[in-house]
Amino acid sequence: MTGPVIRSLSPAAFSVAALLMVSCSPAPVAGVCLVPPVADPSRPEAGMVWIPAGIVELGSEQFFAEERPLRTAQVEGFWMSTHEVTEGEFAAFVAATGYVTLAEREGENAGGGGVFGPGVQVRDWSDIRTWWRFEPRASWRRPQGRETGGISQSTLPVVQIAYEDALAYARWRGHDLPGEAQWEWAARGGLSGAPYVWGDEVRPGGEYQANHWQGIFPVEDSGADGHAGRAPVGCYAPNGYGLYDMAGNVWEWTTDRWEQPGFRVIKGGSFLCSDSYCHRYRPAARQPGDERFSTEHLGFRTVWHGPPPQEGT
Repeated sequence: MTGPVIRSLSPAAFSVAALLMVSCSPAPVAGVCLVPPVADPSRPEAGMVWIPAGIVELGSEQFFAEERPLRTAQVEGFWMSTHEVTEGEFAAFVAATGYVTLAEREGENAGGGGVFGPGVQVRDWSDIRTWWRFEPRASWRRPQGRETGGISQSTLPVVQIAYEDALAYARWRGHDLPGEAQWEWAARGGLSGAPYVWGDEVRPGGEYQANHWQGIFPVEDSGADGHAGRAPVGCYAPNGYGLYDMAGNVWEWTTDRWEQPGFRVIKGGSFLCSDSYCHRYRPAARQPGDERFSTEHLGFRTVWHGPPPQEGT
């Protein structure tokens, strides 16, 4: 999972590892998705829930090699965003600070991002580079390199975000990005050892619980779960801690370093996770994310290390 950097696709660092992390649309709850307000940057706890302290067992012996061995970690209490940072929230940050993301900058190792979409003449599906293309016009404003409109009010999770972009937003809020142990502890929502955020069954009662891929991968996502591609945040029931989309939709950055320099651990899976190829929309799943690269299925949420809520609030 830590292949060499491939520069033949673009001037940017388009690595095999950055692609491998992706190869892995939530069913609306009562037909309605959460419509969160843009978080108030003057209130660090706005849009967050308190995650209690505890001991988390990280990893799984049931799925992929990178999830082994099982290990434990002590996690102190902290606040976490109830949902992935949205395009609307990121737009407010950019408007307030003038920040320019890595994908929007110029230079040899900047500009553009990875966009998923197999070519019509693909002959070798075993080469994941045929599933992706480097798009020099892609950015958080145009995740696939084309104009979409309505960014300032969008409740879609923001994507095409490199690690430093996510960290810049977090610092603006007075927050941080979660560590892997924090993220996995929060994602489990009190269900120790369960393979999924919601429990032991992949689809309890036959109902989809997260936004991931259905259909023949990587040819067609049927959208049987209610969405093909990104879904607005909060279209599925929250976990036991009140957190939305801790499985599927978009991968999320953590602060933990991967074994290969220049990469961080990403968690949660995405809308590209198919059961036949990836199956990584689980709390134990982990993949490498290239710090200096962004893709259309990688976003983030933040944590705050403030005091716990007072009783009765």
